[in-house]
Amino acid sequence: MGAIIIDGKATAAKHREQAKETAGCLKERGILPCLAVILVGEDPASLSYVTAKQKALNEAGMESRDIRLDAATPETELLTLIASLNADENVHGILVQLPLPKHVNEQAVIAAIDPRKDVDCFHPVNVGRLLLGEDGFLPCTPLGIVHLLKEMNINTHGTHVVVVGRSNIVGKPVSILLARRDLNATVTMCHTGTKDLSLFTQQADILIAAVGKAGLITGGMIKKGAAVIDVGVNRVIDSSAAKGFRLKGDVNFEEAKEVAGWITPVPGGVGPMTIAMLLRNVLAAAAGNR
Repeated sequence: MGAIIIDGKATAAKHREQAKETAGCLKERGILPCLAVILVGEDPASLSYVTAKQKALNEAGMESRDIRLDAATPETELLTLIASLNADENVHGILVQLPLPKHVNEQAVIAAIDPRKDVDCFHPVNVGRLLLGEDGFLPCTPLGIVHLLKEMNINTHGTHVVVVGRSNIVGKPVSILLARRDLNATVTMCHTGTKDLSLFTQQADILIAAVGKAGLITGGMIKKGAAVIDVGVNRVIDSSAAKGFRLKGDVNFEEAKEVAGWITPVPGGVGPMTIAMLLRNVLAAAAGNR
C-alpha cells in the first residue's frame, strides 16, 4: 500500500490559525507580538528561510522587524544591536539567522540574546531547561516533529526512536525531548562516527533523519511500518529544475515510502512545522508565559 504521507503544510496551517487567534487576543490586551529577525549577509538559503518566517508572522497578525546587515558587519556591532533589542520592551523575540559569517562567533552571539527572548531555544540557559525538563521555550524543529507525531497518532511511549544526527539545532534537542517522561521514548542517537548505521536504523519504530546528506537513508535501512521523519533539506543540482536545483531530504523518499508506515516529504514536511512552532514561541514570549 505504501506509507501514509505526513502533510506538514496542513498541520502547520492549523497551528498558524491558532497563532493568529492568540495574537488577536494579545492585541486586545494592548500587546503586539514582535519578533526581530537579524540576517547578516545574503546567503540564499538563509534569505529564503527569513522571508518565509516573516511572511508567517505577518499572516498571523504579528510584527516582524526585518534587520539586514552587511556580511562584513563586525561582531561588536551585532552584539550592540542585540543588546538594544534585549532592552526594547516592544520586542518579544530575537532571532539571528544562522549560519553567521566566519568572523563572527556564533556562540557569543547566541549567548548575548536575553533567554526570555530566545525563541529559537539556542541559549545555554534554555538548553539547560530543556535538559532538566523545566518549563521554557522548546526548540522549534524538535517541537514541530513532536506535533507531527501527535497529529498522526503515532505513539512515542515505550517506542524505539533512532535519531541520525547530533546537531545542536535538531539531533541533540529532539533526542532529549522525546526521552522526557511525557513522551517516554527510548532514544538512540547515531552520527558520523556510528559503525554500521543500518544496524540501528532497522530497529527504529520512529526514525528521524537530521544529518544533512541527501538520500543517506535508503529503503533497506528502514524497519517495515516505521514512522520516518525527514528533517534534511539539501539542495541537489538539477538542470531541469527552474531554479537549477531541487530540494531533497536525507531519506530516499521513493524507496522509503514503500517500506515505512508513515513518512514526511521534503519539502512540505517538517519545514512548515518549524515556522509554526516559532510563532508559538513568540506568542509565549509576548504573553510572558515562559
